[in-house]
Amino acid sequence: MVNNNFSPKWLSIVGIGEEGLDGLGMRARSLINHSELLVGGERHLAMLAEGDLREKLVWASPIEASIQEIVQRRGHSVCVLASGDPMCYGIGVTLTRHIPITEITIVPSPSAFSLACARLGWSLTDVKTLSLCGRDPALLNAVLHPGGRLLVLSADQKTPAIAAHLLTQAGFGNSQMTVLEHMGSPHERIIETVASGWSATDIAPLNTIAITCIPSTPRSHHPASRLPGLPDIAYHHDGQLTKQEIRAITVTALAPSPGHLLWDVGAGCGSIGIEWMRSDATCRAIAIESHPARLQYIADNATALGTPNLEIVAGAAPAALKNLPQPNAIFIGGGLTTPDLLETCWQALLPGGRLVANVVTVEGEEQVFRWQRELGGDLTRIAIQRAAPVGKFLGWKAIAPVTQWRVMKT
Repeated sequence: MVNNNFSPKWLSIVGIGEEGLDGLGMRARSLINHSELLVGGERHLAMLAEGDLREKLVWASPIEASIQEIVQRRGHSVCVLASGDPMCYGIGVTLTRHIPITEITIVPSPSAFSLACARLGWSLTDVKTLSLCGRDPALLNAVLHPGGRLLVLSADQKTPAIAAHLLTQAGFGNSQMTVLEHMGSPHERIIETVASGWSATDIAPLNTIAITCIPSTPRSHHPASRLPGLPDIAYHHDGQLTKQEIRAITVTALAPSPGHLLWDVGAGCGSIGIEWMRSDATCRAIAIESHPARLQYIADNATALGTPNLEIVAGAAPAALKNLPQPNAIFIGGGLTTPDLLETCWQALLPGGRLVANVVTVEGEEQVFRWQRELGGDLTRIAIQRAAPVGKFLGWKAIAPVTQWRVMKT
């Protein structure tokens, strides 16, 4: 039963820096002192006075159980102790998904990113920030580009070595790495090195990594662009690859938008879903593929190109599409003549969503023409020719023409 007789601001979230409770202002101290329940990690709760007998809650794993326990205390004074800025990849972001901000008071300390910029003289607005706390380090691959500046929240003391190895493998071994530990405390330390020469082992668990991206291989080898149409050589594949020019047209037709979900049906090596996700960090995609070797290609390509969160579903459509979350866009790159495939996709597509289908066979075109007459949309014939050697000269070599159907569900 929910108690409706409570002060609107019953939950407080206080960010704590390396100085501990001594570094907090009067408002933060007051919120902590007047709380009935104190929530945090063991490190945070250990900062409280030894004789503090108030109820305390240590974060559980998974954290959802603790979130629910906090929600159930609605109407009582609860204070969550956090690190730095709770709204910068912190617990505040999670809690505001469950509790209205009108019921929460948030008092942040400077974030690790702000402190790092102050140490390095960097402009935070010109830096790409990301967190590897509980996240796949391969996310770094999506943001590497010559001259780029990155600030990375480490998961633990092993993260800098993992990042250095990843940078070196990606051809950015010359990148300057700066590891900043315990910023704002008497134990603050800064370690500077080149990624390929990383050798430090005595790293503090709480650290932030600053990276200036410097390539160690030719620039053309780095798929830095976030726009669709990466070079074909960026992908491992067995020939089932939507070619660069057609891929650019296709992803543009799908019109990725932040937070939207794509189904890539008959994903091949995963290129469409990967480039959809590279367009924005919040874009999501599901790659559906039945061929075992191609499933591995998809996983490898997703990791190498910085989209390790691409969801991969092993199986043949339409059966494999059951129980998947409804998409905002669907791409069908193969198997269009499979019975019930188009019907299933069209039914699953959210209103306002886009369906794009590419076909190269006469039988596939027959299906597309029939559906276009029924549902409308646009038909486009894409014919690409590339220059290739013909003896001592150059001639035009045609890529198989593609018929593309684009339609929006109203």
